[in-house]
Amino acid sequence: RRLGKLTIKYNRKDLQRWLDLEEWINTQLQELYQCRAAAPEPQIDLEDLLEVPNEEQKLKLQEILHECSSPTEDFITELLSRLKGLRRVTNPQK
Repeated sequence: RRLGKLTIKYNRKDLQRWLDLEEWINTQLQELYQCRAAAPEPQIDLEDLLEVPNEEQKLKLQEILHECSSPTEDFITELLSRLKGLRRVTNPQK
């Protein structure tokens, strides 16, 4: 038997949206946590956020950012709006 060749295609537009969103998150987190040099910035896993229902995403973000002394509501609202329509990158098209 011959093994078949499998080609995996990634949608470049989706990958670019994903990378742009990660860069935006990093920039926003740096701004939110700039006054707290000793405390590490929290890690936001986009895959985890996409796995939970939309109603729970805001709660999950509030839980992640609970130690932030800066107001986080605007960041959370903007992030949730940017998450809409974002597809997981780990499930490529075959």
